[in-house]
Amino acid sequence: MCGITGIVFYDDTANVEKSVLERMCNVIRHRGPDESGVYIKNNVGLGMTRLRIIDLAGGSQPIHNEDKTVWIVFNGEIFNYKDLRKNLEALGHEFYTWSDTESIVHLYEEYGEECVQHLRGMFAFAIWDENKRQLFLARDRLGKKPLHYYYDGRRFIFGSEIKSILTCDAVPRQMSPPSLIQYFAYGYVPDPLTMFEGIWKLPPGHSLLFKNGSVSVSKYWDVKFKPDKIMPEEHYVECLYELLSEAVKIRLMSEVPLGAFLSGGTDSGIILALMARHMSEPVKTFSIGFENSKYNELGYARIVAERYGTDHHEEIVNPDAEAIIMDLVREFDEPFADSSAIPTYYVCKMAKKWVTVSLSGDGGDELFGGYDRYLDGPLARYVEWIPASLRRGAFLRLSRALPEWFAGVNTLRHLSGNGDERYIRNISKGVSTVHQDVFSKEIADSVNTTDPSPVMMDYLNSLDGCDPLSRKQYLDIKTYLPGDILTKVDRMSMLVSLEARTPILDHKVVEFAATLPTEMKIRGKTQKYILKKLAEKLLPREVIYRPKMGFAVPIKFWIKREWTDMSHELVLGERAMARRNFNPKFVREIMSEHRWGRRDHSYLIWTLMILELWFREFIDGY
Repeated sequence: MCGITGIVFYDDTANVEKSVLERMCNVIRHRGPDESGVYIKNNVGLGMTRLRIIDLAGGSQPIHNEDKTVWIVFNGEIFNYKDLRKNLEALGHEFYTWSDTESIVHLYEEYGEECVQHLRGMFAFAIWDENKRQLFLARDRLGKKPLHYYYDGRRFIFGSEIKSILTCDAVPRQMSPPSLIQYFAYGYVPDPLTMFEGIWKLPPGHSLLFKNGSVSVSKYWDVKFKPDKIMPEEHYVECLYELLSEAVKIRLMSEVPLGAFLSGGTDSGIILALMARHMSEPVKTFSIGFENSKYNELGYARIVAERYGTDHHEEIVNPDAEAIIMDLVREFDEPFADSSAIPTYYVCKMAKKWVTVSLSGDGGDELFGGYDRYLDGPLARYVEWIPASLRRGAFLRLSRALPEWFAGVNTLRHLSGNGDERYIRNISKGVSTVHQDVFSKEIADSVNTTDPSPVMMDYLNSLDGCDPLSRKQYLDIKTYLPGDILTKVDRMSMLVSLEARTPILDHKVVEFAATLPTEMKIRGKTQKYILKKLAEKLLPREVIYRPKMGFAVPIKFWIKREWTDMSHELVLGERAMARRNFNPKFVREIMSEHRWGRRDHSYLIWTLMILELWFREFIDGY
């Protein structure tokens, strides 16, 4: 596990300075505190910081091919690298390390840009090809590892984290208005946007080629939702067991201590059960809980830990968000409003005391239909009875004319949309339309649209057919999963130099889940139906069939109590209001309603607090 970064000047007369590259590496040293390395040749520079997991003694990066004409910096793990090495050696390639990184170099030599098709794992890498004078970047299929880039016509700069790119003095620090709207709607900035004008994320399942001053981005993988014919239930259970078992087994590859996060839920419980079947020693497991029983799942985690005789570690934490909030803002680089980053940080920090690698159960909800929003509510079932002309006419016009805080406006917007639009509004926590009741005139006018979700609609418009559930899952896999869930896990684990692995998101498991009939994912009110049927063979029923709690912290109560003064200053203070991003009336209204208990606006307030802290750290204070 590493952090990677680099610069390529289009102008061959320019040279990369070692001090600049080292500075870019230093700001992401938490991703790889064990060692660092650089490759510099005239107008090209590659850098990395390494967390040693595989080939501890010999896997130093950058790594090269036999004649030192191809160089790579790599972040992630390739779990099938031993098979790849065997095949490449049979083709005549010579290796000088035992690392998984070197297998990518020789794959590139053999297959060029198609090398990514052979990789199984999580990865973000950059390859410089001296002979072709080109830089090749790629990101794994699901977006487990991050990769960002900037190009101004003269310099192409990339990095695992945006902060590496920002160390280059000539990179402007300007907020992107379209990204601000995306952030306020969803709590994160979806790929390929970032909060910075001119800086982009390479989307999951994509590669990038920089050559002759031109940047070209290509998609090399996509998940295809095409349910197969219905088979007996046990067939799906057996297939899922085999795929997950193998996905777990190959992720036990490590030369350093390894364990598992144990939340007390079905997904992490299944991962632990499969780990225990493949390991000869007790699995080290890690759980955290909170004093408030509403947010405490430790009892369920203990049940699973005791069943499999794990070396179990748990802590009751009293999250001090005020103490760590600036660390979180700095680590994400962009405003990120998912407050579950706080408990994620604490469990990663605890696990790091005993292990360097930890497996998690992330991905089960997206693949197998675990979110409540996948269930149609009573209103959705009656919408289609309303004539489309009325919904798209009078309802739509009225919903756009009413103020944002008008009672019933969201219901009107919901009624006026089609199925895709209704789902996007459902997942939009902050704003469901762009107008001057919420944003300032400058921001609203700058985007020239009333739709806060063009990125979301682009993904849905790319689908050919698909049932309603599959469309929702596809959108979440493309946006919420990489933009929120996997970003949170990557940044919080890397903040403490811990590697997190996600077996459920092995791309073979993802591709299998996409072939499941709808009734194997949601049957009646039972969500993740087939995953729970598999879990019945591995876990107690009291763990499987219990209310979902989530991994949350009591932001609502903190804002009303401990954070009253801080939230008021960050949201309504002079510095925040002077930015002219939001309509002052809207901001004052939500603060007043929350303070007096008329409505719960804790999410919006938290979103605004994080945004203001981001401005102070990345725009004002650099």
